Amino acid sequence: MILADKIINERKKLGWSQEELADKLDVSRQSVSKWESAQSTPDLNRILKMAELFGVSTDYLLKDDMEDAGSAGIMEDKSSGRENLRSVSMEEATDFINTTKEVTPKVAFGVSLCILSPVVLMALLGMAEMKKIAENTAVAIGIPVILIFVAIAVFIFIMCGRKTDRFDYLEKEMIETAYGVDGMVKERRKREDKKNTMLVAIGVILCILSAVPILLVNLFENCIPGQVDGIVLYMVAVLLCTIALGVNLIVNGASMTGAYNKLLQEGEYNESGKRTNKVISLVAGIYWPVAVVIYFILSFTIMNFGTSWIIWPIAGVLFGVVCGIIKACMQK
Repeated sequence: MILADKIINERKKLGWSQEELADKLDVSRQSVSKWESAQSTPDLNRILKMAELFGVSTDYLLKDDMEDAGSAGIMEDKSSGRENLRSVSMEEATDFINTTKEVTPKVAFGVSLCILSPVVLMALLGMAEMKKIAENTAVAIGIPVILIFVAIAVFIFIMCGRKTDRFDYLEKEMIETAYGVDGMVKERRKREDKKNTMLVAIGVILCILSAVPILLVNLFENCIPGQVDGIVLYMVAVLLCTIALGVNLIVNGASMTGAYNKLLQEGEYNESGKRTNKVISLVAGIYWPVAVVIYFILSFTIMNFGTSWIIWPIAGVLFGVVCGIIKACMQK
């Protein structure tokens, strides 16, 4: 429970109205109403006075994770083991959420650029298959576009990383949030949960449906004799565009949910999850650069980007398997 809920509960236990509590605290009824709706918080003197009136400890009122007024002694014993935890203030938590909101669309755009980088090449190779342009011309234009897209994406990642580096401890260290932080984070997460879940769901659906155009081409290849290869390359471009949009939505939705979970230390950001994430981060730092190298080596060896793109879904599935194995080993 947050402070607002505790004020309501303790006031009702004593059978007081908002006006009666306001009189005892020498404030207006509107002030009490705002406290109970979490629109504002009482100052320290009012909190001390409420603790005295309610017959509870100030720890009970101030600590969001203390649900029972009678458990103050137990919580004090537990707090002795929290001395070394890094404290996160309300300002720090708000700054982290606002920074995440700022950089998330940019990071999502960078990821989309990486996925979209071969699209121009795919379209040009499709034109080459249909004898509209020379294959050498397609490659000469398409490869620089890939490099430009990836370079822009890397620049975006570096600039966004510089803004978020100071919050890396939220993923790696156990933290203790200051008064009111948990309540604020839970309230914001609750307001945005439906939207973020919808973004992720739509993104996943788009990724699943992205292969439909290629399947349709294969299904009706008899209707377009001699042009199947070119159209397949066009459809690969469409596939990549669809995946880029889907992943963009997933990154936007999942990143904000992840930010709230980091502050609340829930899900994969609890104590065991943070230990596992450290290992996965180290593995990912090696795994994905190797996947990129393999992709380019294979692509330039067989000179068929219409086929080599399959490396990415395979790499994604295998990485999920690797992460699952790491988590299982860490838990064991």
